[in-house]
Amino acid sequence: MLRRILAGVLGAVAVLNGLFMLADGPRWYQVVPGVTHTGPFNPHFIADIGAAFLAAGGALIARAWRPALWPAAVAGAAFIGLHGIIHIVDLATGRSHQPAVDFGLIVFPAALTLWAAFPDKGESNA
Repeated sequence: MLRRILAGVLGAVAVLNGLFMLADGPRWYQVVPGVTHTGPFNPHFIADIGAAFLAAGGALIARAWRPALWPAAVAGAAFIGLHGIIHIVDLATGRSHQPAVDFGLIVFPAALTLWAAFPDKGESNA
């Protein structure tokens, strides 16, 4: 049950982030810590990533709602997990401008998302 709750919460955060990116990319770019250090504002790129967060978050919410939909959540978590790996590489190579932000807002939640996407041992797939 904890995995489902966590999938729902993390999914909601991903959906809200994706909606923010799609609705107001320039503001998202300015207010999210560390984003301005990644390069110049690119509205199309931000919209693409916003769409990915929206899809991944929706899949996690679906898993929270219906346990049998956990494979969709795994697919969504794959995007979030790979995003986390990119930030781990940035941390390891010294390219991170804000290591605490990268770890706290991206790497740790990505690990939780991957864990939450899979079913518990006794969880039914029905």
